[in-house]
Amino acid sequence: MGDEIRGIPSLDKVIHEKGRLAILSQLKVNSEMSFSELKKSLELSDGNLSVHIKNLEAAGYVSTCKSFRNKRPLTTCQMTRSGSKAFDEYLQSLEALIQHLKEV
Repeated sequence: MGDEIRGIPSLDKVIHEKGRLAILSQLKVNSEMSFSELKKSLELSDGNLSVHIKNLEAAGYVSTCKSFRNKRPLTTCQMTRSGSKAFDEYLQSLEALIQHLKEV
């Protein structure tokens, strides 16, 4: 998280991008999803989804497992514990931001 500005809570910049927020939202509800399932549900291109997943992996928020099913490659994604914690903190910060704006 970044610095607060005039009492406005900061938001995790890794999560705040809408594609990554959507991926984490899906993984919060579904313990594991394949790359294909995420692609279809979020309507993202292969390249776009791949870059977002790599960013989330680099932050430690998502883990991937590469395997084979019926002789075809299968990549599955799961949210890590630190990803779940960061996502919950992000939602709390967002709620605090909304509350702050109501008070202004």
